[in-house]
Amino acid sequence: MSPQNAPAPAARVPAPTRREQILKEAARLFAERGFHGVGVDEIGAAVGISGPGLYRHFAGKDAMLAELLVGISGRLLAGGKRRVAEASGPPGAVLESLIDGHIDFALDDRPLITLHDRELDRLRDSDRKLVRQLQRQYVELWVEVVRELYPRVAEAEVRAAVHAVFGLLNSTPHLSRPGALPGRAGTAALLRRLAHGALNALSEG
Repeated sequence: MSPQNAPAPAARVPAPTRREQILKEAARLFAERGFHGVGVDEIGAAVGISGPGLYRHFAGKDAMLAELLVGISGRLLAGGKRRVAEASGPPGAVLESLIDGHIDFALDDRPLITLHDRELDRLRDSDRKLVRQLQRQYVELWVEVVRELYPRVAEAEVRAAVHAVFGLLNSTPHLSRPGALPGRAGTAALLRRLAHGALNALSEG
């Protein structure tokens, strides 16, 4: 093969920072055993540093939990806005992009879904309010796109349908039984069909 025809090198993915490694392991351990069931020493051991060494990165477990839950809410909103801005074509194509983005989250960040369901009330009021604020903005992003697709459907019904789809997609922590579904690609395809089916039902009202 000549140099001109050689394939371009794959883009190098930056290695996770120590802070990102800590957060990933903290999320996994909190989801598996509960916030109070995990000690700082165990989180440190999971990333190869002493428990006290974690305090160079975080003030404590509460700070880790806040960064995890506020962080994922912010990333979902930012990712949704980017997809709406970048998607081309009719509202259906924009909605498809939003669904695909949320499926990626639901499959790749299952511990964070479990954390949100179990531990949100442990956040201090200001952090919990911020999570809720970011989530409301994310919901409204979807509602606006779905209403463009189904302009005759009442806003309250669209909002209820969007919340229902989130519940469907965020069920992934309960789908982890070995052999239950045909791998990530098969699970993503199933979730995609179910989400589109649920929202397409709005046209039948």
